[in-house]
Amino acid sequence: MPHTGSCLCGQTTIVLESTHPEQIVCHCTDCRQTSGSAFSTNVLAPKSGVKITGPVKEYSIKAASGNTVTRVFCGNCGSAISHLTAAFGDAQAIQTGNFPDFAQVPITTELFVKDRWTGLGPISGAAQVPAMPV
Repeated sequence: MPHTGSCLCGQTTIVLESTHPEQIVCHCTDCRQTSGSAFSTNVLAPKSGVKITGPVKEYSIKAASGNTVTRVFCGNCGSAISHLTAAFGDAQAIQTGNFPDFAQVPITTELFVKDRWTGLGPISGAAQVPAMPV
């Protein structure tokens, strides 16, 4: 079952052809800043099965790993859409907050828990990964 979502203003739409029965929370500084919150929620989707339409802008930055990460945003409202890095291979991370149906998809992994805000506890049943897996 594909997932369909959009940015805040609705000008940028995202369609994932793949099904995602689980999602990831990331507590890294970059994800916090792009989400404007304490973490971001994501899935890794095959690039070939992602369709993003509408105005987008990209911003590239070197991550703590040394890899370049390219962040994709709506060019109108600034909603975070996706991020890509060589570490993901043929996949890209898609921010799931833009998809209403992901509210019902379980979170199975938390990344960068070493950077989790102290007021937030671990998600019950989710793997706790200190940083990015190698």
